[in-house]
Order: sequence, then structure tokens, then C-alpha cells
Amino acid sequence: MSDVVSESMLTLRMLARLTRGHHKVLALCTVLTLCTLGLGLSQPLLVSHIVDTAGRHGPPPWPAVGALTALITAQALLQTASGYVLGRTGEDIVLQLRTTLIGHLLRLPARDYQHHRLGDLLSRASTDTTALRAGLTTACTDTVTGVIGLLGALALMAWLDPWLLATAVTVVAVIALAVLPALHRMRPAAETNQRMLGNMSADLERALSAIRTVRMSGATQREADRITAHARQARAAGIRMARLNAGLMPASELALHTALTATVVVGAVRATQGTASIADLAAFLLYLNYLSVPLTALVSAAALLQQASGAAGRIAETLAQPQEADSHREAQPAPAGATPAPAPGTPVLEFHNVWYSHERERMVLRGASFQLPPRGVTALFGDSGSGKTTVLNLAARLYTPDGGRVLFQGTDAMRWPMAEYRRVVGLVEQHNPLLHGSIRDNLAYAAPEATDDELWTLLELTGLATHVRTLPGGLDTMVGEHGTALSGGQRQRIAIARALAPRPALVLLDEPTAHLDPAAEKSVLAALQHIGQHCAVLVVTHRETVLTGATLRLLLDNGVTRSPCDGPPAGHVPTQEDGEGAVPAPYPTRANRVNDS
Repeated sequence: MSDVVSESMLTLRMLARLTRGHHKVLALCTVLTLCTLGLGLSQPLLVSHIVDTAGRHGPPPWPAVGALTALITAQALLQTASGYVLGRTGEDIVLQLRTTLIGHLLRLPARDYQHHRLGDLLSRASTDTTALRAGLTTACTDTVTGVIGLLGALALMAWLDPWLLATAVTVVAVIALAVLPALHRMRPAAETNQRMLGNMSADLERALSAIRTVRMSGATQREADRITAHARQARAAGIRMARLNAGLMPASELALHTALTATVVVGAVRATQGTASIADLAAFLLYLNYLSVPLTALVSAAALLQQASGAAGRIAETLAQPQEADSHREAQPAPAGATPAPAPGTPVLEFHNVWYSHERERMVLRGASFQLPPRGVTALFGDSGSGKTTVLNLAARLYTPDGGRVLFQGTDAMRWPMAEYRRVVGLVEQHNPLLHGSIRDNLAYAAPEATDDELWTLLELTGLATHVRTLPGGLDTMVGEHGTALSGGQRQRIAIARALAPRPALVLLDEPTAHLDPAAEKSVLAALQHIGQHCAVLVVTHRETVLTGATLRLLLDNGVTRSPCDGPPAGHVPTQEDGEGAVPAPYPTRANRVNDS
């Protein structure tokens, strides 16, 4: 019992935080419900007066009958108003919660997405918030009004006949003790149900995102079986909740009916003995019948809180995860003078003795150092897993170095406001994801203010303008889900054009020609050479064709950068003049790494 109470109290405190800003409306709902309770509690007393008056004087007091009718009508109207306001408030709260959760999910550090399944994160923003809605509104108000209504009814029943009250309370208490274990088992079942729904969404997203591979591998039925298995587990947990929930309402009704029967027997005996009046017995029985409202509300609220607690815990866990640094200011303009203008000839990007490890377990970079000139194409190559993509993520500020410094245009990259930094650094990922929408939508994604002329200029720069002009929709041609309506080379060049739309000073490309045919590769390479005349380009590659056309070449080996012809220096810093000069930098000790960070 103590576990049920403590879990419910924790959930109530969590719900109180989530409903912050809606307390006035919830208070109004509570007041309306309390007024409904007050009207209901006054009716048995009025009935007792009508019965007593009719028993003594014959005809019923019609003014009292009219007042009773008015009370019943007013109670129904207030209950309707309270239900509407409560339902509307619940939708407002869930919308606010979903907005907060969506914003938080979109601003998690980049490495966090590697440790969470996307389908499960989506489930937290949809299924869990839906499960939480009843707990956010109905359970909270039912708990308050149920407790007050229960105490009020018990107080009036004690005033009418304490002996009858003792009889009723004893019967209800015995049945309540039998119901509490069901409440205790409700939360684990709800958590299992929500977890399985999250797994089902995650596996469905996994299969649909690779549907061609799934079908060509003959794995459609296997994926269907995997996803259906989670659905079956969710169903089993849902059935457990339904079974437990199904027993709660009958148990509360059984308690009231048993208490009513016992009260009628004891009250009739007391009335025949002259120790109680028929009018008081009638009023007491009405209160006992009325007791079903707050008692049912409390039982329902307890069940809803147990079901909502699992969803609340998953949502709270998500909101407790830290966001990407400075992400809350990503939509704000950079303050004047926040980043000084670089001096002529300043390298656009510098790595100074940079160290980085994945989850503090596997060291990827071990003192990498290099410089990129403001113009030209630099090729970064090395063995698979050597950390080339990590270098791009650090340069894009998607990762934060464990030691050393990353400078952009002579200023520590971490000092740049995130929004300004993301405008001057463009990133083209290896799988060049295009967003569902038109070519125009994708090109202008990073620069919504771009004009059609500017978009056509980007297409000319990447060699796609002629092809797009032949399409029936031109810029408004839909690219399909993940760009599947376009070829690989076209997707790659649109991704490059999208990265160029904000006119960045640095463009980062991860294996831009890895999956292209020779003709498409030639077009992309020509585009890179053209782009390198206007800004700095850093390309991660394994292709000899890219290396041949690069202005500078950097080999990433054992966590440090080297010239391809050098031996094993600790770091390589190509200069703007020759592109091959090596400036040694010592491996830092653990203490130095801490100081560097």
C-alpha cells in the first residue's frame, strides 16, 4: 500500500510541474466540480426535510420540492461545464507538453541519437503524451474533488448517525484492502505496455526506412513478425491493465452495495427500536448512495495515475537529458561584435591538439592538428574508423572535443553563437538525406529567404540547372521520401547546393562521391572545384579522383593528421603557401588533456 501511495505522490508532483501555467484553469475546474459536489451534498438534507414534513403534516412542501429540482438541474449544468473546461484544458496541456518535448528532442546533442531508437523517441512524443493526458487533468481534479466530496459526505453521515457510518465504513474498508494489490500491479503493466509500443514504433520505423532492402532480402515477413511480436506484448500488457481495471469498478460498486445493504438492515432495526428516524435513515441512505461519486472518482484517479506514471517517467527522462549547448539561441541573431572579423590570410579552420573519444571509451583523435586556408579543396583520407567523420562533426560543432581547441576564422568555435556558426559552416552528409517536399523546399531549407534566382544559381553551380528545367514541376518537383524520386548523383548535388545556400565560409562533405557512377562523380568533382574558388572545402574521401583534384591532402592515422609522405609526426599543419609543411605537436598527457579542455 505504501508503494502505491508513494508512486502516486511522485506522479502527482511530476504532473504538477507539467501543468504549470494552467493552474488557474484547473482551479476553475476544481471549483466547478466542488460546486457540483456541494449541490449534491445538499440534496439528501432537502429530501430528509421533505420526508419529515410530509410525514408530519401530510402534503409535501412544494417549495422544497421545487428547490430540490433546481438543485438537480444546476448540478447537471455545472457538471457539463466542468467536463468541457477540463477536456479543453487537457488538450491545451498536452499540446504544450508535446511542443516542449518535440523541441527538446530536436535539440539533443548529436551523439545522443546514436543511443536512442528514433521510433521510441517518436513514441514518447505521441503515445506517451496521450497516455498522460488523463492523468494531467481528470486524475488531478478527481483526486482533489474526490477527497473533499468523500470527507464532506462522511462528515454529514457522522452527524446523522455515527453508528450507521461505522457499519458502512467497516464494509468499505474490508473491500478496499482487497483492491489495493490490483492498484500496485497497474503501473508495471502500464510501463510494459508503453515500452512495447515504443519498441513497435522503433522497429516499424526501422523497416519502413529501409523497405527496399527489406523486400529484396526476403525479410518482409521476418520484419512483420518482429513488429507484431512487440504489438502482441503490448496487447498482453494492455489486457493485464484491462483485467486489473475491470476489477476496480465492480469492487467499488460491491463495496457500496454491500454497505448499502448492511446500512438498510441496521438502520431499519434502529428505526423500529425508535433510536433513529425514518427521515434520517432516508438521508443517510442517499448520502451512502452519493458516496459512490467521490469514491469512484478516487478509484478511477488512482488507476489513471498508475497508468500515467509510466508515461510521465519516460517523458521526464527525456526532458532531463541535456540539450545541445547554445541550442536555445539557435534562432536568435548573433549579437553585434560577438565574433571579430578574421585578419587577411587567417585559416578558416584550425585544429590545435584535438582529442576526442566516443563515450570516454574508445579514443578516436589523439592530438589532431591542422589548418585549412580560406579557399580551396582539402581532402581528408584514412582507414575506415580512423575518425574522419568525427573531424567533420567536431568542425560542425555537432561534437565537443575532449581536449585541445577548434578555431574558426581565428576564434574559438565555442565562442560563436550557434545560429551564426551554422550559417557560415555547411555540412553534406554521406547519405545526403533529402527532406520530403519539393526541390525548392530542400534548396532553401537553410536559407528560407533565398530567391528563385539564387536557387537557380546554386543549381548552375552544382550542374543541375539543365536537368531541373526539363522537369514538369521545375523547382516545385517533389523529391519523394528521402529523395527517392532522384538519382544518387542528383541527391548528392542538391544536398551540396542546399549547404551552399547560406553562402558559408566552410563546406564539409562526407564521402560525396562514394556511391556515384563515373559521370555523376565527374559532375560533383567539377562542382567542388568551382565551390573551392569561393570558400574552403573539407572533403572526407577514399576516392583517388578526389585526392588528385584536391589542393591539400591530409592523412588521418592513429588519431593524428599527417602528410601522406611523412613518417609518424604527432600532428600535421599544412600551410596556405605549400600545403605540406609539418609542425610537430607533442602528445598531451592526461593532465594536459584536462587543461586543454
